[in-house]
Amino acid sequence: MAFTLELGASAPDFSLPGTDGATHSLASFAASPILVISFTCNHCPYVTGSDEATRATIEKFAGTGVQMVGINSNSINTYAEDSFDHMVQRMTEHAFPWVYLRDESQDVARAYGALRTPHFFVFNADRQLIYTGRGVDSPRDASKITVNDLERVLTEATSGQPISVPKTNPIGCNVKWDGQDAHWMPADACDLV
Repeated sequence: MAFTLELGASAPDFSLPGTDGATHSLASFAASPILVISFTCNHCPYVTGSDEATRATIEKFAGTGVQMVGINSNSINTYAEDSFDHMVQRMTEHAFPWVYLRDESQDVARAYGALRTPHFFVFNADRQLIYTGRGVDSPRDASKITVNDLERVLTEATSGQPISVPKTNPIGCNVKWDGQDAHWMPADACDLV
């Protein structure tokens, strides 16, 4: 079995605490026809460098029922900045238009096969995976973005078109797995394309 969720696979369920004080599961977003799940964090320069591009994309599709969920699975033993308190502080400062959840056990990251931060997974109304990979082609330096894959996918998905490129390689720092070196990747993790 592949490490990362395969196209067409069903979204694994979760029950995770959010910075909004609520616990969220897949059912929390049942009303949204398109669900974007992004494995993200507080400190990664690829995340912080592309957050505003992600915000603009999600806000562009807000009227179409697209919902985004950010999940921070990074070990706080590797990066203390990825703690829940820092997540709350980050959302207070930036007011991002998504729900931000903490995956302390890293079970959700394993279930989805998250490779990097950020790593985007886009699901249709039946919660089948229609896209996995990067958000943009230059997440660390937004001034150099030439391709916004997330925007393309959401444009295609919300207009009923097939997804022209359903897989790209996520660009970013690897997920910080608990008890491992900061650059460690699971043995079965591999490029998506």
